[in-house]
Formats: sequence, structure tokens, C-alpha cells
Amino acid sequence: MQRRPLALGLATLVLAPLAACSKNDEAAPAAAAPARKPSGIEAYAIASKGSGFTTGAMMAANTVYVFFDTTCPHCAELWNASQPLLGKLKMVWMPIGLLRPSSLPQGATILAAPDPAKAMTENEASVLQRGGGISVASSLPDEVVAKVKANTELFRQLDADSVPLIVYRNAQTGQHGMHAGSLDTARLAALAGI
Repeated sequence: MQRRPLALGLATLVLAPLAACSKNDEAAPAAAAPARKPSGIEAYAIASKGSGFTTGAMMAANTVYVFFDTTCPHCAELWNASQPLLGKLKMVWMPIGLLRPSSLPQGATILAAPDPAKAMTENEASVLQRGGGISVASSLPDEVVAKVKANTELFRQLDADSVPLIVYRNAQTGQHGMHAGSLDTARLAALAGI
């Protein structure tokens, strides 16, 4: 049956080790935890309110949202893994300011770029080569900085603590969910149901 391999694929996703970046700052006061973690469908609705740039098939029936930090190497790995799927999958990449002081201005620089996907590719290549990421624009529009701050707040509403955070709807099963951590191309395709 075709459903059995899909179920096995989803089980593999659940059991796969996570490759994610998180901010572990014990000196920071703990934020008030949400009353409960949002359901998959609630998480998808929250993520859809974010601001990002879109890659892939614009007319795809399915959208995958990715919260990322510009300094996270696992986010860079996910960016690279997503490239072969862009003919089938629409992805919205939403920068947040989580890991380092440079995260927010670099995220705003990518959002404000004339070609955000090109700026993202430049940033992710630098991160994977252990560089500092994209150079921050000399002047960033306040409204773009505000978008990155708002994305960071949405990320917190999801009760998340590591990036990349993938918020998805599986195109085959209709199941909504969140996945923290990077995936290779095949596992990202299975998660999205394509």
C-alpha cells in the first residue's frame, strides 16, 4: 500500500536526530510559557502571519513556512536542501533575531534586498564556510526591522526554542505540524507530502 511507506517516512522524521540551533542563555529571565503548545493547525495559522520572502512554486497548493536565524548553520543546510524542491514547493523564509546580536540586522538586510533569495544564498554560503554571514546594510528601513522583530515574537508564540523551525501542512495527508531542525531534501519532501 502507498500509505505504509508514507507512515514509515513520517515515523523516520519523528525519530531522526534534530539538527538545530537554539539560544541557551541561562542568565536571561524565563519568558512566561504559553498556556499550551499550539496545535499544528494553530501553528500554521500563526506562521502565516509572518513576514518573509517566498521561494519556489508560487502557485503551489501548499506553503511551508520556515523561521530561520541568519547565523544558524542548520538553517543554511535546510536552505541548500530545499533548492531541488523549488519546482514543487512554495516556501516562505522568515528571519528572526534569536542567536546573536547580528541576527536581526542581517535578517532585515535579507528582507530589504532587491533579491532576497540571492542575499539568502550569499548569507548561507558564508555561514557554511564559517564566515560572519551577509554584510548588514548601512541603513535599514524601520518597517523591515519591525517585521523581523514581529517574526521573532511569532516564533515565541509557537513555544519554539530552536531554528530552523518548519511549519507545514502535508499535501498528501493534510496534517499540519512543526518540525525543529534541518532536514535533507528527501525528508523535507516527505514532511511536505510532495
